[in-house]
Amino acid sequence: MSDTSTQPRSGIGRIVGASLIGTTIEWYDFFLYGSAAALVFNTLFFPTADPLVGTLIAFITYAIGFAARPLGGIVFGHFGDKIGRKKLLVLSLLMMGGATFAMGLLPTYGTIGVWAPILLTVLRLVQGFALGGEWGGAVLIVSEHGGAEHRGFWASWPQAGAPGGNLLATGVLALLAAVQSEADFQAWGWRIPFLLSGLLVIIGLWIRVSVSESPVFLEARAKAEAASVAGAREEAPVVEVFRRSWREVLSAIGTRFGENISYYILTSFLLVYVTVHLELPKSTALNAVLIGSAVHFVTIPMWGALSDRLGRRPVTLIGSAGMAVWAFVFFGLVDSRSFVVITLAVTAGLLLHGAMYGPQAAFISEMFDTKVRYSGASMGSQLASILAGALAPIIAVELLKDYGSSTPISVYLSAAAVITTITVAVTRETLGRDLRRGRDEETAAPPAVPAGDRV
Repeated sequence: MSDTSTQPRSGIGRIVGASLIGTTIEWYDFFLYGSAAALVFNTLFFPTADPLVGTLIAFITYAIGFAARPLGGIVFGHFGDKIGRKKLLVLSLLMMGGATFAMGLLPTYGTIGVWAPILLTVLRLVQGFALGGEWGGAVLIVSEHGGAEHRGFWASWPQAGAPGGNLLATGVLALLAAVQSEADFQAWGWRIPFLLSGLLVIIGLWIRVSVSESPVFLEARAKAEAASVAGAREEAPVVEVFRRSWREVLSAIGTRFGENISYYILTSFLLVYVTVHLELPKSTALNAVLIGSAVHFVTIPMWGALSDRLGRRPVTLIGSAGMAVWAFVFFGLVDSRSFVVITLAVTAGLLLHGAMYGPQAAFISEMFDTKVRYSGASMGSQLASILAGALAPIIAVELLKDYGSSTPISVYLSAAAVITTITVAVTRETLGRDLRRGRDEETAAPPAVPAGDRV
């Protein structure tokens, strides 16, 4: 038996739209920093004689944002499991947007010296903390509204917010690069995308506050309150996650490992590789990522829908196994220095990434019980972000600096994809799980979804 939505079809559409717009704005803010770190922060906030060293330092502060994400996941997860998904999603959007807008107002190193990178780093920590709470809440509120037969498709839409945000951030930067001189962009043009975040947050809040709370959460909270009245003692969600669901946390980390590393190498590190190593115009890399992100945005829900037919594991394995091979093809194509070939390399890589990323929201959501789902999903995904996404650009830049070749980077990327392939291969399939039922109420295998009910 699969759980069915208490919302009409228009209701789930409204929930999906609110989550997609919110995650797009938050990822716009987060990715904007990564793009700026590769293009301007190395000279404006971390000036050094060696461009690669300055870029490396800028990416270290980029990684600091990832370091704050698990803490954000724990705090937001705890309160999201206690008081609801919606309130925490509104708070995360306000924190992220406020930090990004403030970045656009920061004086640079040339004006206030060492205080410039210090303030930038503090704001990056706020960004990471907010994003650590965003992902879990956004995918859960969709997963818990929609029925099991379409969950992979609906839950993949907030995932599309990542390329949507990257598309928006890269598009704004590419437009400014096209209409401004290099001097104007360095002097003041880079601030425009950060200040634009203020307007985007207002739009996102207007949409996000209109959605209803998850019916699955409301039902679980009512049961918990009844148990509390009866004298049952309830542990903090984070404690219960590590006591009863640590295997699922490890599965979530492994599932995200190759996906996370591949994404940041295909997007953020590519900007460094093309502009510094190949000495091509920054517009070459920006436009290649722009086109690839557009295709990525459209195809992520398709992979999610396919996971409703084939299962979460088979679709994820297509992406991870494919990425293990594509890692060696990718840089060979980029080294051609042809814009068309570079764009094809990025787009194909992002298609494989989408096969891992599309089913991921439903896959990880279905691993945990409702009373700890926000905490478990957030911790698994955000711990992976430190081990994978935070270090990926730093490791890639260091490998390029030490070896002057892309081959070690390909080995690194391929190994990460293999780790995800092994993890998913040994993880139990979750397709068709009833999110209203706890693990203790289920048999060893999840209930099957009738073929006629699947998308």
